[in-house]
Amino acid sequence: MQREGLLEESAVPQNALREAKFNMVFRVAAILAFLVLGVFVFSAFGYIPYLREQGGAALAMGLISYIVLLLLILGAGLLLWFLKDRFNVSYDYTFVEDELRITKVLNGRKRKYLTTLQADRILQIGWVESDAYERAVRGLERGKKPRICTPNKAASEGKELIYLINSTSMEKMIYVVEIRRIMLENLVLAAGRNKLERRQ
Repeated sequence: MQREGLLEESAVPQNALREAKFNMVFRVAAILAFLVLGVFVFSAFGYIPYLREQGGAALAMGLISYIVLLLLILGAGLLLWFLKDRFNVSYDYTFVEDELRITKVLNGRKRKYLTTLQADRILQIGWVESDAYERAVRGLERGKKPRICTPNKAASEGKELIYLINSTSMEKMIYVVEIRRIMLENLVLAAGRNKLERRQ
């Protein structure tokens, strides 16, 4: 097989529509929380003078309750805002010049570069469902886990869940990607056929 100069593909959620809805629900809920926070902050112009008139313990308790309420609303808004990025996540793979570049895509808009795997630093290529994958995971340094670069637990139609053991001067890490056969074949050609796990 001839090696391709450039290959690009994406691993998108198999339930993308549902994921997009969840993302939108959390986004809207976060915005509503921030709007409520704004209303409460604006109401301080009337509430704080009222508390001053009460004086003493009423002033102290009123201020503490008000601040705690503001912090709770702010915390809820921030939590919802960050949780939305757990939904509708996909990954882009670009294979060019013997390098596999992996990018995380949030809600189809925001892109976050993750890593570049150089073919000559790939120690092993294989299938996630194999025993060799389980052995490789157990062989990682204590506390380390594979970096899952796909939103799906099972491969989509026409794709395969592949693990790549990559080594750098800093660490050895396992990456899991969901790619088509043509990208797998090009990875094997670039890394060396001896790096491909033999299927039983």
